[in-house]
Amino acid sequence: MLVIDGSQGEGGGQIFRSSLTLSICLQKPVRIKNIRAGRRKPGLLRQHLACLRAGRDICGAEISGDQLGAMEVVFKPGLVRPGEYRFAIGSAGSTSLVFQTILLPLLLADGISEVCLEGGTHNPNAPSFDFIDRAFLPLISKMGYRAETELERFGFYPAGGGRWRARIRPVQQLKPLDLPERSAVLQQEALVTSSHIPAHIAERELQKIRNKCHWPEQSLHRRQVESAGPGNIVSLRVVSEQVAEVIEVVGEKQLSAERVAGRAVKALNQYLAADVPVGKHLADQLVLPMVLGKGGHFRTQQPSQHLLTNIEVIRQFTDIQVKLEQQSDLAWKVTV
Repeated sequence: MLVIDGSQGEGGGQIFRSSLTLSICLQKPVRIKNIRAGRRKPGLLRQHLACLRAGRDICGAEISGDQLGAMEVVFKPGLVRPGEYRFAIGSAGSTSLVFQTILLPLLLADGISEVCLEGGTHNPNAPSFDFIDRAFLPLISKMGYRAETELERFGFYPAGGGRWRARIRPVQQLKPLDLPERSAVLQQEALVTSSHIPAHIAERELQKIRNKCHWPEQSLHRRQVESAGPGNIVSLRVVSEQVAEVIEVVGEKQLSAERVAGRAVKALNQYLAADVPVGKHLADQLVLPMVLGKGGHFRTQQPSQHLLTNIEVIRQFTDIQVKLEQQSDLAWKVTV
């Protein structure tokens, strides 16, 4: 049985999630030890349990370590069964991370799946529903992966309570990803989403973006939504001929509106300065679809620890090579 050390690299939940995805898709039993050893609260939290149970449900896997705080899990996958599924985290944990754990196995299955996810939809340190819908899914559709999503209810940390659905279609024909250049920027826009917080916070965030980016008024949008608890997220979107990049910063109590928006603008400027199509957060999410598909290549910013760790986990599961090549001070090429 393959043994994966969860303390390697960034030492977080991504090692666990990627291992589950690869185990199911490649039909390789795995023992994952030292889970999230690099985190302040090591072991499985509710969202990681949700990933484990979702993986079990879609393929009838045999598992051990199915409990909060578990530092070791054994996962023996069965064949994937497309169908209707509901996965509720039971907290404000990220539904997007649960979705990404089971997405590729269901895409590579032989029938359509309908998935309902409940929990957090716009979380710190995780791709939001908007990122999945506007950046991730459109790009992997270029490889032949097809899924549609619909948001029903927002869920911010720590209250959660969000819900969304995905319709996942079986792959018909896969293609390599060929994304060497970003090409011309067609559209740039800012979207500030808020719930149960004073209106002036969103207004100040948009003002900061206006002052720093000099975007026209029609490119700045404010979205007031209903949710179970308060929340705020700044989202900057850059649409080019080849790819849409979404840069997000979630508001926090200890951060002023200006600092939240300022962080988003700084990340945007770093992305634009690198003159690459794929941002650093999207990059680590693309390698699994490429490895399980037809490979390809793209250019991105300096590799994050998440990307490096994902590559190392992939290396332990398969002989497929993921190569990194530095092309300039700011740009790197990833080839599968």
